Amino acid sequence: MKLKFIALMLFTLVTVPITSVSAATGYTQTKYPIVLVHGLFGFDTLAGVDYFFGIPHSLTKDGATVYVAQVSATNSSEVRGEQLLAQVETLLAATGAEKVNLIGHSHGGPTTRYVASVRPDLVASVTSIGGVNKGSKVADLVRGTVSEGSGSEQLAVKLAQGLTTLINLLSGGSDLDQDPLASLATLTTEGSLAFNQHYPEGVPTSECGNGDLLASNGVYYYSWTGSSTFTNVFDPTDAAMMVLGLAFDGPNDGLVGACSTHLGKVIRDDYQMNHLDEINGLLGIHHLFETDPVTLYRQHANRLKLQGL
Repeated sequence: MKLKFIALMLFTLVTVPITSVSAATGYTQTKYPIVLVHGLFGFDTLAGVDYFFGIPHSLTKDGATVYVAQVSATNSSEVRGEQLLAQVETLLAATGAEKVNLIGHSHGGPTTRYVASVRPDLVASVTSIGGVNKGSKVADLVRGTVSEGSGSEQLAVKLAQGLTTLINLLSGGSDLDQDPLASLATLTTEGSLAFNQHYPEGVPTSECGNGDLLASNGVYYYSWTGSSTFTNVFDPTDAAMMVLGLAFDGPNDGLVGACSTHLGKVIRDDYQMNHLDEINGLLGIHHLFETDPVTLYRQHANRLKLQGL
């Protein structure tokens, strides 16, 4: 396990003019450190490329203290949550901070929710971006199509293990337990609803509404997502998002339905972004006429700051 401190403050002091308005006002300077948490098949940095592409640097240069967690690329929400909890405890002990602001993408949503549920005293806020909070139709389709114990399942597991081995090799996460079938089970609608029974904070009681902004555990909950699949003709991953999006009946980002992402205060669920755009993926290629994904993270850091978090 590891937790990488995004040490860009010194770089900022050298490269950003002292007259920078946003830096001078501490636009992104939250009270508590921000911890970014990746999703399925995710990483902190892969061969020098950030999972949250360009986001840690942009937040840090204007005042935020940002850490990027690395948990299992494939495993259950509970296992990933325990890994994240250990890293949060280490971070707080090392820095003296009282709490953290957790921001999770995709499977990072339930992962951060787990930590906030079992140790709310360590968490100021949870933000779920494209989070699988009520399951994914893509996971349902895969689980329903591939029979348990079949040769097809064994082949799929081997392919997933090969991918996670490569991710571990390039990102330094080789000591993390991987379990592709556990991750698939936890991301289905059935698995997600079972998870929500144990860790319900922030989850809306209606099908597509808002949850509690301030939950009973004293933690603030926020969410946002995209609802488009094909967003830029120059992005080669958009075709895959468009095909996967066919698994859904309603608005989705290619991997998660818009309503399934709702958690706490829903900031928006209709950005012209797909699942990868939400993390400024593929080197920042996104819809030309939509807000830059990096800007959304900056605005949210300022939102947390104004909330006293």
